Amino acid sequence: MKRIDLVRHLQEHGCRLLREGGSHSVYVNSDHSKASTVPRHREIKEFLARKICKDLDIPSP
Repeated sequence: MKRIDLVRHLQEHGCRLLREGGSHSVYVNSDHSKASTVPRHREIKEFLARKICKDLDIPSP
């Protein structure tokens, strides 16, 4: 899955960018008080995308 598609999915479900790190971006879901990191690779593997969504309590893409 492309990173931009995952980021768009996160934003559509109410997640917002908290901060940028060296190689990761931290997104938070303030409705559920959850946070997860998204690596800055062009391609993100499907199982990692599902894990990020699970960590943030949103449906998988």
